[in-house]
Amino acid sequence: QVQLVESGGGLVQPGGSLRLSCAASGFTFSRYSMNWYRQAPGKERELVAAITSLGGSTNYADSVKGRFTISRDNAKNTVYLQMDSLKPEDTAVYYCNARYTIPMSGALFDYWGQGTQVTVSS
Repeated sequence: QVQLVESGGGLVQPGGSLRLSCAASGFTFSRYSMNWYRQAPGKERELVAAITSLGGSTNYADSVKGRFTISRDNAKNTVYLQMDSLKPEDTAVYYCNARYTIPMSGALFDYWGQGTQVTVSS
């Protein structure tokens, strides 16, 4: 049974930091690229950060570059999102996503966590 369980969300003041974790089980974690998405009320879900299967490459949304850092520990089947210098506009539900495309066939495996609320407010 595939599971992605996020943790680490909460209420933080502007300028503060949070570290989100996503613990994965039920699939071969090291084969999957891992992504963090977020969705604010009334807005579409957006990609925040991505990391390749072995952690060799990362990408970030322009809005979080220089403030957020994605990392992974394949030995622990866990992906992290370190969020620094948080702003009120970072308030959203943050979702962990695991994605793998089988070479040649193009078959897609796409899993989602339940989300964790991050609120940035004074």
